[in-house]
Amino acid sequence: MVIGAGPIGSYLAYRLAKEGHRVAVIERNSTVGGAVCCTGIVGRECFQRYPISDTDVWFEGKSCKVFSPAGKLIRLEKDNVQAYVIDRPGLDNGLAEKAQNEGADYLLSTRVEGVYRVDHRVRADVECNGRIFNVDSKVVAVSNGFGLTLPRKLGLGQVGDYVLGAQVEVEAGELDEVEVYFGKNVAPGFFAWLVPTRNGNALVGLLSRRKPGLYMKQLLVRLAEQGKIRGSEARISYGGIPLRPLPRTYADRMVVVGDAAGQVKPTTGGGIYYGLLSADIAAATIDRGLNEDDLSSRVLKRYESGWKKIMGRDLQTGYWARRMYEGLSDDRVDHVFDIINDNGIQDVLLQSSDFSFDWHGTSVLRMAKHKALRRHVWAAARSLLPF
Repeated sequence: MVIGAGPIGSYLAYRLAKEGHRVAVIERNSTVGGAVCCTGIVGRECFQRYPISDTDVWFEGKSCKVFSPAGKLIRLEKDNVQAYVIDRPGLDNGLAEKAQNEGADYLLSTRVEGVYRVDHRVRADVECNGRIFNVDSKVVAVSNGFGLTLPRKLGLGQVGDYVLGAQVEVEAGELDEVEVYFGKNVAPGFFAWLVPTRNGNALVGLLSRRKPGLYMKQLLVRLAEQGKIRGSEARISYGGIPLRPLPRTYADRMVVVGDAAGQVKPTTGGGIYYGLLSADIAAATIDRGLNEDDLSSRVLKRYESGWKKIMGRDLQTGYWARRMYEGLSDDRVDHVFDIINDNGIQDVLLQSSDFSFDWHGTSVLRMAKHKALRRHVWAAARSLLPF
């Protein structure tokens, strides 16, 4: 049983169904690929590794403009495509179709009220069109996006830190690069973005611990005044984004995958790639457990060990960098931009053999160790100390 028909849940269902297992996917919405608060940016590594259709690609990015609080510019550019802006509903539907083609059953408009173990099975109490019934399975994978309730009820704790995201789709005219904006008046402690999609449209979004709607409205007005978008009135969608993983992502006959598990880049809030990687590990672990008829926590622990081995270091480093940035004043951020530009640090990073859009840990550590930036890193670190 897979709870949640987003890209991670459907991909996991596809992998398990392809191995010959009977899979039921439970989704509370009436359709797959409904409204989501997701920019849909994936890196080249993710695009090449997973079944993302070319028809779902809205924009290919080789460069990015990054603006400091005072409007100072750093431009990042590579010769080849580094990132793809994809149609998230299209991705969701495509992966669900692949899972269904392999035999997975989808229960839509079905809300999970509770999950618990019964003898040697897992039972979910679900509600559909006013009717309450049970769904039994040998194992359950929770992949219904970020939420604090279900993992806690399952005894797996809850994500220790998260941020709120806000996003709108707007008309943008001639926009050929992703733009990122820093500043406490724009997105305090985090950042905002303007991302081209298709047909002259773009996504405007930001992350903030408080009042994301207020900051979004201010950003829309500012971008409209600059002529970067047409109009400042738009329907805002919201979502929570985990910044740290769950304390535990497995138990007897249970695993948690994707945003629900906090498998999200703390630096950017991107979760598609890490979620798909974790779904691969979960599928392999569950397949082995089903074949051996052993779905105990002892066996499913291999799932957590697997994903931590691949991305645990990057998650820890990214969270450290995230907290460091939150400790910087706007003046210090502007000064850091000057240092980066004066020393060509951005070019050094982009030209390094281990630079990756998807893996940020190495770049973060390289910047932190740069002699010109070391003083600012220590200043940010001191701001986090409790004394």
